[in-house]
Amino acid sequence: MTLFRPYPARSVRRRREAGFTLVEMLVVITIIGLIMALVGPRVLNYLSESKAKAAKIQIESFSSALDLYYLDLGRYPNSNEGLAALTRSNNASGWNGPYLRGGVVPNDPWGHSYVYRSPGERAPYDIISLGSDGQEGGSGTAADITSGTR
Repeated sequence: MTLFRPYPARSVRRRREAGFTLVEMLVVITIIGLIMALVGPRVLNYLSESKAKAAKIQIESFSSALDLYYLDLGRYPNSNEGLAALTRSNNASGWNGPYLRGGVVPNDPWGHSYVYRSPGERAPYDIISLGSDGQEGGSGTAADITSGTR
């Protein structure tokens, strides 16, 4: 006489073995945490480097626009006019702007306004991004990015 078994012995064993144990899950989470601890700082460093490169490219774009402004008007905008002079006319004859695409002066990659000084310390003008801290000076990722520097 055979006993009725609703499930064969193999399927019961498979059900008990299905899924992951708590220890297995903790091991996987620990491995992922170690990988993030090693990779995370490098990714953040690349992000800060890319923002600095983007600021340098924007400053070069401003420099090109300022050169066009100079060719049309025979002078660079003064500090009071600022970079906004590249986007709107001050009723000067010869103005052929806007000299910036979109007619707007963008902020630096950290969301701060660029500083424009004319005359500059070593050139007819200085364009400065204040870096991640938004203040003059600083070092590392908070260092200022100025026109004329690479």
